[in-house]
Amino acid sequence: MTLEKILYTAKAHTTGGREGGSSRTDDGRLDVKISSPGGPGAGTNPEQLPADVAVDAEIDLGTTHGAFGLAARLNVSLPGMDRQAAQALVEAAHQVCPYSNATRGNIDVTLIVV
Repeated sequence: MTLEKILYTAKAHTTGGREGGSSRTDDGRLDVKISSPGGPGAGTNPEQLPADVAVDAEIDLGTTHGAFGLAARLNVSLPGMDRQAAQALVEAAHQVCPYSNATRGNIDVTLIVV
């Protein structure tokens, strides 16, 4: 589903992993710490991310065929990894991700290795 008109874009930056990670929206209204589920720490439970990985998510709210729809761009940073290998890893993760599987065919998703 391709959006015809974008009404709003939400942006969030997530880095780190279960130990000392964080996620923050660009407007600062959401700023959460990430920690392991069931373990010590003041953060919420993330999907597991290596400590040096960063994901900048941009989610568009727009219209398509007279209804509201969503589109997503995930800008993924994998420092120290060959760009081609990083792209292959990101695409493979997108194929097995439960969120990707739940929304596939309903939301346009663009994966960008930065």
